[in-house]
Amino acid sequence: MATTKKTEEKMAIEAQAPKASAKAAAKKAPAKKVAAKKAPANKAEVKKPAAKTAPAKKEAAVKTNVVVEFYGKQIIATDVVAACEAAYKAENKAAVKSIDVYVKPEDNAAYYVVNAKVAGKIDL
Repeated sequence: MATTKKTEEKMAIEAQAPKASAKAAAKKAPAKKVAAKKAPANKAEVKKPAAKTAPAKKEAAVKTNVVVEFYGKQIIATDVVAACEAAYKAENKAAVKSIDVYVKPEDNAAYYVVNAKVAGKIDL
């Protein structure tokens, strides 16, 4: 009967095994070192962490290319704007502050307005 009592005790211990095994696993696993925080001697010594400022992010410049296709031709928009500016500068000395370009494929021409005052036309 001694063996029966021992098996009954083992069964009772095994019923509590999840609790015991967790404790046993905790004992077996290496303990992680946790640094103890020191409490400041007085409130004057308590320092707030400096506010972190995020570095300014530079936005990547978007490279664009606009091509107008008509009547079997391809015209690059930046080239048309550059040609309009060059035509304006050939006739005027004032700096270009703004330029509006209107491409009219049926006329095979581009019309421009510089600084909302001077208008002109170039052939494509």
